[in-house]
Amino acid sequence: MTIKAIKHMIQVAHQSYFLLDYQRRGNCNWNRNWAKIELGDVTPHNIKQLKKLNTVVFPVSYNERFYKDVLEVGELAKLAYYNDIVVGAVCCRIDNAENARRLYIMTLGCLSPYRRLGIGSLMVQHVLSYVEKDGNYDNIYLHVQVNNIGAIEFYKKFGFEIHETRKHYYKRIEPADAYVLQKTIRPTAAPTITPLTNGIGNHHSEK
Repeated sequence: MTIKAIKHMIQVAHQSYFLLDYQRRGNCNWNRNWAKIELGDVTPHNIKQLKKLNTVVFPVSYNERFYKDVLEVGELAKLAYYNDIVVGAVCCRIDNAENARRLYIMTLGCLSPYRRLGIGSLMVQHVLSYVEKDGNYDNIYLHVQVNNIGAIEFYKKFGFEIHETRKHYYKRIEPADAYVLQKTIRPTAAPTITPLTNGIGNHHSEK
């Protein structure tokens, strides 16, 4: 292990100790006056940090294709920094399935000691701002384990709702079921039935 790596570990441990100490004292606003929280691009130079972060934060693993795609999505993938230390990340992709233009949040997570400091909210707000600026998305969606109540309540604060349940969505973790959380941006028209002269209806969707 290099000296630089050892110094980095000491810095992380030092800040984590004081962060937890302030949290125990009930002071949840200190970071807004002292800490620097910001988002940065994912690049070939820091992609390894994203890999390590995902390994710690999520119970599932992601293959090399995932990380290759992340490098190509631009503003849809961001690292979250706390005083210049990578502590979180959000990765999205565009989904044009089901006759709609949707944004899929593939991952959004933060290291445990740095939660409840507004870092997750900053990442969600970045996604919402991106979608609003683009102006051409029907909805935003993601998958959450059905027992992850904290995450479900977190996303509900931003207007996400439980859209459906995917049975056996996860392969190697329990529970295997996932909720699809969705925030509607542009409601799609419901299918209508146009009567024909022979009495047989013709189903179609109007945009």
